[in-house]
Parts: sequence; structure tokens; C-alpha cells
Amino acid sequence: MFDGKTFYHQTTRRAIIAFGVMFNNLEVRRRDAAGNVIQSLRVPLAYAAKNKMLARIQALPNADEARKQVILPRMSFEVISFEYDGARKINNMNSYANVTSQTSANRVYGPTPYNLTVNLYAYAKNQDDGLQIFEQIVPAFNPDFNVTVNYIPELGIKHDLPIILNSVTFQDDFEGDLEGRRTIIWTYTFTLKLYYYGPTESQGIIRKAIANVFNDPNLDQQIDKYDVTTDPTDALPSDTFDYVQDNGL
Repeated sequence: MFDGKTFYHQTTRRAIIAFGVMFNNLEVRRRDAAGNVIQSLRVPLAYAAKNKMLARIQALPNADEARKQVILPRMSFEVISFEYDGARKINNMNSYANVTSQTSANRVYGPTPYNLTVNLYAYAKNQDDGLQIFEQIVPAFNPDFNVTVNYIPELGIKHDLPIILNSVTFQDDFEGDLEGRRTIIWTYTFTLKLYYYGPTESQGIIRKAIANVFNDPNLDQQIDKYDVTTDPTDALPSDTFDYVQDNGL
């Protein structure tokens, strides 16, 4: 089925990197009663499952309240699911090509559309930190935000990647008594609309076409022949060129 063709365009990896870059510069500012900024914290971002991040947070010493205030807030994200999106399907015979030499070009056929679901988690010690992160994220999605992804650099294939914010939920958990650790978790669910391309193939550049014309369905009586070549004969698809036609038997 796959004819021994091994390929890897790093599509998911490129999308995840683009997604992470969007959220790696968020900052939380804490103020005193007079409204003066007393602390500014950049919110760290990591690719990690929620349970793994919670385990790391819970491993901190409970008595060190100052340390907990520095550790939180922080964020993590993870891929949840892949789902085929038939509404964006295009003809399989559509192809993209890029000239690699005077005699050949690389080509890839139409892609397969998939929706990638990603959860972004924001962990906060208090509600105000969580709300600051919320208000920095939500206005950018109405309901989507587009980033350009270089799908196959060698073919120059780029697409806008819509990132859609589907929902936002949060949970406020206490562990133990009221003096114990409190972790507020905000969950942002996104959909990334990706395209996955198959293997690239090498093909020759067509500079000559021959058409034989027949007068009957059995192809017994040929009445004409058209022979068309490019002028110049070594023209590339990106060049300006004419056609030279030699027709007649």
C-alpha cells in the first residue's frame, strides 16, 4: 500500500511549536491595595499533561508559602485528539510542484484535513492571577486566530492555520483544611485545523505535447497530428515562453 515510501513533514510538530509560541510571553502583575505593582511574573509554559503538572506542584513543600507564590502561576498544554474533517477535503488529484533542476520538479498531491484538539491549562494560586491570564488570551480569539505554518519548506507550501478557542472552564480546588494549598486550574480547549501531506515525488518537466486526432471511435483513421513545444525548448515553469505548433500529417 505504501510502496516503501518513508516520509515525515513534521506537520504536528510545526503546529505545536506555533501554538506554544503564542502563549510563551504572558505576564501576571500583582498589586498592593493602592494599585501599585509590587511583583511581575512571567508565566512559564511547558508541554505537559495536566496530571503531570499537578504532581510537580503538589510535590512542593507545603510550609514554603513564598515558594508556592513564585511557582504559580504557570501553564502547560497537551494534544488531546485527532479528528478527520471531511468538510475541508479537496480533490486528491490537486497537486503542488516546485522545480528542482532544469529537467525535474518535486510534486505532492492534495492533503488530508484533520482537526487537532489541544488543551491549554493555566494553574494559579489565586483567582486574580487566573483572571489576568484569561483576559490576555480570550480577546485574541473571535473565535479563531490564524498563524502561518510552513508545511513543506522544500515545496514552498504554506497555509494559514486557524486556531479556534472552543471553551474555557476552571476548577477551584482546596487540599486539606483552609490553610492548605489552593490550586485554581483554567482549561482552554482549542481546535487546530491542519493538513497532512503525503510523500513528495520527482517528475520531469513537460515541454512537448503530441496529440493525435482520429475520425472514428476505433482509432483506425488518423486525420491530424499536433506537435507543440515550448520556445525556448529549455523553458522553466517560472519563465516567460511561447509555444511552437507543428500540426498536420
